[in-house]
Amino acid sequence: MLRHGGGQRGKKLLDAVKACAGALVVDCPPIKKDTEKSEFVSAEFAAANRRIAPLAVRAVVEAVGSDLRELAAGCSQLMADVAPGQPVDVDDVNRYYGGRAEVTGFKVADAVVAGQRELALLLVRQAIDAGVDPIPMLAVIAVKIRTMVKVGSARGGRSVDLAKDLGMAPWQVDRARKELRGWIPQGLATGLVALAEADVAVKGGGRDPVYAVEKAVLTITGARD
Repeated sequence: MLRHGGGQRGKKLLDAVKACAGALVVDCPPIKKDTEKSEFVSAEFAAANRRIAPLAVRAVVEAVGSDLRELAAGCSQLMADVAPGQPVDVDDVNRYYGGRAEVTGFKVADAVVAGQRELALLLVRQAIDAGVDPIPMLAVIAVKIRTMVKVGSARGGRSVDLAKDLGMAPWQVDRARKELRGWIPQGLATGLVALAEADVAVKGGGRDPVYAVEKAVLTITGARD
């Protein structure tokens, strides 16, 4: 078995092997879009004849990341830890991956876009006390806001069609549409500016990264209509 990562390096050997009788070539394009990651997780559970809730699929992707080996291992672990016959839900994912920075940041981001200022600040402090770095936490908030901007600026239509155009999963579009309630374009613009300023501050441009995140949270929650 030979594995070729693309490009010109080793291509001559690859071409020679492909020319051999009976050679089987399996094309494995990289998975980059969130929709593809979610489909991968769903396929892992389907192959094992196990059920997983749609929101749990999203939580797994957010918690584990984009590396397929880690995603596959995460799916296997969840299937081993959750009793056979029982569907895997969001609580199961949070139970086993609640300490991951992405999950913690996701909870903060949910509170921020909902305008829950006190809760968001509390979650930020809890995350910092637990050892979570401000940079990935801020990154998750930024992803949330950018998703809302993309969905909000797109034309209306079915979630499935819009998701395909934006490279998202339909549930991401549905959730963004719900989260956009209470937001106006000027508020989202204010949020993007606050995130850009905080990004500079947490990456060395400021004296206190934690303060930069808290300031961004205050600004964004205050920008919600």
